[in-house]
Parts: sequence; structure tokens; C-alpha cells
Amino acid sequence: MLNIHIVCVGKIKENYLKDAIDEYSKRLSRYCKLDFIELPDEKIPDKLNPSLELEIKEKEANKILSHLPKDSFKIALDLKGKEFSSEDFSKKLDEISMENSHISFIIGGSLGVTKEVLDNCNLKVCFSKMTFPHQLIRVFLLEQIFRAFKISHGETYHR
Repeated sequence: MLNIHIVCVGKIKENYLKDAIDEYSKRLSRYCKLDFIELPDEKIPDKLNPSLELEIKEKEANKILSHLPKDSFKIALDLKGKEFSSEDFSKKLDEISMENSHISFIIGGSLGVTKEVLDNCNLKVCFSKMTFPHQLIRVFLLEQIFRAFKISHGETYHR
């Protein structure tokens, strides 16, 4: 069974997001072993300058990199990443899982991730050119992974 790790920065505080994450996690349990590695985010001051922003991103990057399983295929969610249709994303996950039993998805904090984190990834994926809260992206990611499994298994799923 495929192991999927979601390495993410920040805690989910909103119950409606927790409920959605729990629901998709339950649905995914028949297709893969799913686990979350939730890392604490750094406090962002009201007055943020570029050097402080970089310092915060580097602290979060060190946490992310130290929690990535070495043998996994690493996918960062990044605004400059490749965009996929749901069908193409499903095919891509199928291709990856043919050679890898572990896939790690990385969701950075609200400031994003460093170049070092991106350079450590095998693939960068963009869900949209729009900006969304990183907590909401967890739900989007789980939904798309679930949809990908449904597509690859030839099961119906609303279009």
C-alpha cells in the first residue's frame, strides 16, 4: 500500500477544516496509508522586512527538511509549480507510485518555502495561480489525492 506523508507548517484551528481533513483522511484509508507531520509555524511580526521574512522561512525550512522521509518522492505545493488537470494528476501519482512506495507532499507556511526546500523536491505542483490560506490547501490536496485514486481505480466521482 502506498504511504503518503503530508508535511505541513502550522496548525489547523478551524473545526470545519478539521472535519473536512478527517473526512478525506477516512476516505483515503482504503487507498493508502496517510499521515500528517504538522510542524509549528514561526510567529510573523506585524512589521516584516525581507531579512526577517527570509529568517522565518529558513527556520520553517529546517523543520520541513528534517521531517522528510529520505526514501520518499517529494512534491512541494508551490505557486510556480506545474499545473495538472485532475486526470493528469491521477496519472502522475500512478507513475510515481510505480517506482516509489512513499510520497511526501510539502505545504509551507504562510510565507511559502525556501529555494532549498524546493530544490530537495522531485516535483513542484501548483493547484491555482490564486493565493489560498495554507490550511485550506490541505483540504484541496486531500480532495485531489482522493479524486486521483478514484480516477485510477475507474470509480465514479463527480466531475
